[in-house]
Amino acid sequence: MARTTRERVKSFINNRWLVFVAAMWIQSCAGIGYLFGSISPVIKSSLNYNQKQLSRLGVAKDLGDSVGFLAGTLSEILPLWAALLVGSVQNLVGYGWVWLIVTGRAPILPLWAMCILIFVGNNGETYFNTATLVSGVQNFPKSRGPVVGILKGFAGLGGAILSQVYTMIHSSDRASLIFMVAVAPSVVVVPLMFFIRPVGGHRQIRSSDATSFTIIYAVCILLAAYLMAVMLVEDFIDLSHLIITAFTIVLFAILLVPIFIPIATSCFASTNPCDTLEEPLVGNQQSQDPGQSTTPDHGPELILSEVEDEKPKEVDLLPALERHKRIAQLQAKLMQAAAKGAVRVKRRRGPHRGEDFTLTQALVKADFWLIFFSLLLGSGSGLTVIDNLGQMSQSLGYDNTHVFVSMISIWNFLGRIGGGYFSELIVRDYAYPRPVAIAVAQLVMSVGHIFFAYGWPGAMHIGTLLIGLGYGAHWAIVPATASELFGLKKFGALYNFLTLANPAGSLVFSGLIASSIYDREAERQAQGSLFNPDDVLRCRGSICYFLTSLIMSGFCLIAAALSMILVQRTKSVYTNLYGKTRS
Repeated sequence: MARTTRERVKSFINNRWLVFVAAMWIQSCAGIGYLFGSISPVIKSSLNYNQKQLSRLGVAKDLGDSVGFLAGTLSEILPLWAALLVGSVQNLVGYGWVWLIVTGRAPILPLWAMCILIFVGNNGETYFNTATLVSGVQNFPKSRGPVVGILKGFAGLGGAILSQVYTMIHSSDRASLIFMVAVAPSVVVVPLMFFIRPVGGHRQIRSSDATSFTIIYAVCILLAAYLMAVMLVEDFIDLSHLIITAFTIVLFAILLVPIFIPIATSCFASTNPCDTLEEPLVGNQQSQDPGQSTTPDHGPELILSEVEDEKPKEVDLLPALERHKRIAQLQAKLMQAAAKGAVRVKRRRGPHRGEDFTLTQALVKADFWLIFFSLLLGSGSGLTVIDNLGQMSQSLGYDNTHVFVSMISIWNFLGRIGGGYFSELIVRDYAYPRPVAIAVAQLVMSVGHIFFAYGWPGAMHIGTLLIGLGYGAHWAIVPATASELFGLKKFGALYNFLTLANPAGSLVFSGLIASSIYDREAERQAQGSLFNPDDVLRCRGSICYFLTSLIMSGFCLIAAALSMILVQRTKSVYTNLYGKTRS
């Protein structure tokens, strides 16, 4: 009996669902950058910054969140727990120092030094993201869309969760939110970091996996709905501290629900080996097609490349079974001809779409740059809204800026969950390219920017809804798309390069366009009124972000066009990857 208990404990510790749940909890505090809209007014007033200076801090934050080369490299060299530890230390040092400066406990530093501190603090997120995503896609190689969507979704929801904790603390000192941003990730990550690792998840397939994913999706929707309801109640009703504390306890209870999945699969699942299946690793997908060799010899690999080059285009349009049969026949003929010396097989110059690319190989591919620039225009415009949400809401007459920060975090979360789920339906049910979902998200964002531009009644609520959903969807769909087109062998490096599109877009939209237009309009308004030079410049009215929002709306339309070009270029890839699952 003792041995059985020991085996169950070992099964629980090595359960891929336990790793996934631990990754969800870590990601729930990995979205600290989304709280910049709440802490930026405190920094602005404490250090007497203008909007352009504050935007530079925002760009530094975005760079920290996106420059993940070191995180990607360390995740390939060190155990994932070590990468998580490095991220925790960076976050604590960076934001902890900012808190000391804002509260007067440390001397004020020049703007460039503050940018470095914000960069270092937010760069910790890249370690959390890389470690959890790498373990997730390796443990769930055939469920990349849902896994990436859920993990990135919790990162987007982190702002709303931490805002609720901050509300419970009930501190009159607004700078205490910066302290919480500095400390909270370490409190969560350090106890969980040893659980984040590959555990051979492709050998742990169970018939109950679909039910497990359904439970997690239900928890996600419940969590988002609960946070939204709590936020609205707290905003419109003056509640006692006891009730707010009770709300927060229920929030943590909902977050704990997914742990019952690894407990159930480890302790109550059948021990019959027939109930456990094994799925092929993503990097080996192509070797599983009919007629393809799995031997390490380079001859068959070259034949596969030759088949891709020689097969008629109409083959990709055939039904799955007929297509694989035709490819197998063509491959067999080529192998026989090559063995007799009748044909000379060309040596490959690099991998084809859907195979494993290095970053250097991906950088010379048009598909990779289409993803990058589409992400720069679409996601970059969304990040600009997130970074400037405090000033945008104040310009339209709202004082409670944290409400909209929480709202956009929730919609961001649902966008990531929904983006992963619906894009998976597109590729699984129709074998259609996943980037079409990115184009839809960018069209939604374009409409959201229009609402912000005109400042119509309810524009802040509708705008945060549309921008949050569209922005969040990017970060569920793009990583999965990159892994499908360029493989998982160097996924960490590929993913972290693509994330550079975020700060690049923020630099253009926020650092150059939005801040300049805002300050110019604020100065114009100040000239027409009594203004103390010692006061902070503030802009009032929808005019503050009118032109900026229109520009970003137009760029979202361009991003959608780039995504549709990518769709046309990759139809055959998705037909090959997912067409077989429909037969």
